[in-house]
Amino acid sequence: MLIIISLDMNRLFLLLICVFEGSSTVFSQQNIDWNKSSIISPQINIDNTVTFRLKAPYAHNVEIQGDWMLTGERSFGKRKMSQQCNGIWTYTTPQLSSDLYSYSFVVDSVRVNDPNNVYIVRDIATLANIFLVPGKMGRLFKVSDVPHGSVIKRWYNSPLLNMTRRITIYTPPGYEDTSDKYPVLYLLHGIGGDEESWMSLGRASQILDNLIAEGRAQPMIMVMPNGHVSKGAAPGESDAGFYKPVLSDSDAFNGKMEESFKDIIRFVESNYRVIADKGHRAIAGLSMGGFQALCISANYSDTFDYIGLFSPAMLLEKTCKFPIYRDLDSKLQMQAKQCVKVYWIGIGKSDPLYKTVLEYRNHLDKLNINFVYRETNGGHTWTNWRNYLAEFVPLLFK
Repeated sequence: MLIIISLDMNRLFLLLICVFEGSSTVFSQQNIDWNKSSIISPQINIDNTVTFRLKAPYAHNVEIQGDWMLTGERSFGKRKMSQQCNGIWTYTTPQLSSDLYSYSFVVDSVRVNDPNNVYIVRDIATLANIFLVPGKMGRLFKVSDVPHGSVIKRWYNSPLLNMTRRITIYTPPGYEDTSDKYPVLYLLHGIGGDEESWMSLGRASQILDNLIAEGRAQPMIMVMPNGHVSKGAAPGESDAGFYKPVLSDSDAFNGKMEESFKDIIRFVESNYRVIADKGHRAIAGLSMGGFQALCISANYSDTFDYIGLFSPAMLLEKTCKFPIYRDLDSKLQMQAKQCVKVYWIGIGKSDPLYKTVLEYRNHLDKLNINFVYRETNGGHTWTNWRNYLAEFVPLLFK
């Protein structure tokens, strides 16, 4: 059947506009579920308990797992959620201390993220939702109404690695508006991380913004490189494409990061307004990055006045076959003669690295090397590492 519709040109033009505008609206909002009920999850209650909700009317069992109920080094405990008559499962935590937390749901043995919480971070190959409980530490980790620094992802050439690599750099509030020169903190991640980890999981820019605004920290540049020398950048951000990240890489603890670190310093000091001397350089890292910071600062003993080791992975026996890790005692003694201003070590009592860090502490005592030692509760977690950064930064560049 043929249907003929007669329209004058003006009416046809208006009709086409309506059709295309309607199509644009459909495509730009294609992910909206118009029938979705308004579910608040997580809900931070006035007493700092937190209520979670998940609509899963056909599920038989729903649990929640979160890092406030760690049962081991990195294992989250689980709690059963209660099913309501409307098909919504709920759980309310005990009162939580002020901090940043991560969590996920387990629905009939399948791990899922909270569809009502858009705030998600990646830790190695795992995605988790996050939320902030207000208070003393939460205030440091949140975006506050204070002057903000700038964060940029840049690419630099590393002649010693013969490749171009990506690096994350924070410049303090007002950097673009002045000709001032600034001190630099080089901040290194752990074995499962990359140049994005300290920004997403560590809340590093929020910590610096807030500490600087409170007058507790000097304005500084913060440099966060990728510690895996075989990688150009974080997963999905290089020509390696989309691959599944893994916890351990073959390039960990082979000395190449430490050997090529001068390429990073050279790039920073050639492209940013910095005070390029030992008294205005700091280096710190967590786990693998803590060991790298230890070895970089020991091998280049006239380069850093401030060293921070956050749960450092002390693998001296495993790594001694590589030249840059040898003769550590003589290097540490040389470093001590350079009058390092702050040598800071932090470790959690439940951390599996606790024993080796304690042995290293005793070793430094035998060498008559001064250091600051901070022992906390908890294990090998971002909760500790964020807190360590918040304690370490105010000690710098005094």
